[in-house]
Amino acid sequence: MPTIAAPPRWSAADIPDQTGRTAVVTGANSGLGLETTRELARHGAHVIMAVRNLDKGADAAGQIRAQIPGARLELRQLDLADLDSVRAFAAGDFPVLDLLINNAGVMMPPLTRTQQGFELQIGANHLGHFALTALLWPRLAGAPAARVVTVSSGLHKRGAIDFDDLSYTSRPYSPTGAYAQSKFANVLFGLELDRRLRAAGLPAASLLAHPGYAATNLQTSGPTGIIARLGGLGNLLFAQSAADGALPQLYAATAPEATSGQFIGPSRLGEMRGAPKVVRAIPAAEDPQVAARFWALSETLTSTPFSVGS
Repeated sequence: MPTIAAPPRWSAADIPDQTGRTAVVTGANSGLGLETTRELARHGAHVIMAVRNLDKGADAAGQIRAQIPGARLELRQLDLADLDSVRAFAAGDFPVLDLLINNAGVMMPPLTRTQQGFELQIGANHLGHFALTALLWPRLAGAPAARVVTVSSGLHKRGAIDFDDLSYTSRPYSPTGAYAQSKFANVLFGLELDRRLRAAGLPAASLLAHPGYAATNLQTSGPTGIIARLGGLGNLLFAQSAADGALPQLYAATAPEATSGQFIGPSRLGEMRGAPKVVRAIPAAEDPQVAARFWALSETLTSTPFSVGS
């Protein structure tokens, strides 16, 4: 894996001109997705805001346009917890895509099922994004140097894939365990996509990012009870801003020196906050045999073949 560190104190001001690039950002109406959309638009990109709730998306787009007159934004509906919605989104009219940021996520809710019956966190955080990337791949492959950025979490370090019971149908449900599994899945996917791109000799890039501890509604909109209360308190006392939390994925998406296979996270306090730098996943998440097995399972569960060379 590449180990060149990001430059010190990299900020949104260092984003190069994005004029002529088209990006899809999932979960673009709030938190990290909103900040990512704002900065890409500020630097000239045409951003397709993939949002579950179009009214909230319209509010977010209006906020950005008020700050950035002439921002090139487009709203489209996408529910990553429903594979039919993913297919409908991907079947829309798209130009060649230069950038896909798999940002949207859900964190530690009570046991909930997707439309297809998967546990919500593995379903929305991974399977929905896997299918979306596969279905949009022809548009990405047509770009001269497309990038796919998949947003994980430092909590992937507590995760593993339970191949026998991915969706908690027989084992006791753990909101934190399911979240860690889904973020571990994000890392498996991002690194395996990089391997397949390299093997096919393609110029596209697959990168990973995580925000550290950033103050977003993720900590309070999904969890309930004590987890939600602790998340709200942590946002007040310890978290960096959503704008700072979005810097790793913005670096991964735009920095000329960022390369396929890199994992970008914050540089200080145990990767909790600070300017972007190259970080490492846990060794288990870098296992190519586990990743290939999980890729095949993801194809089966989503009924979505994904061959990067086709």
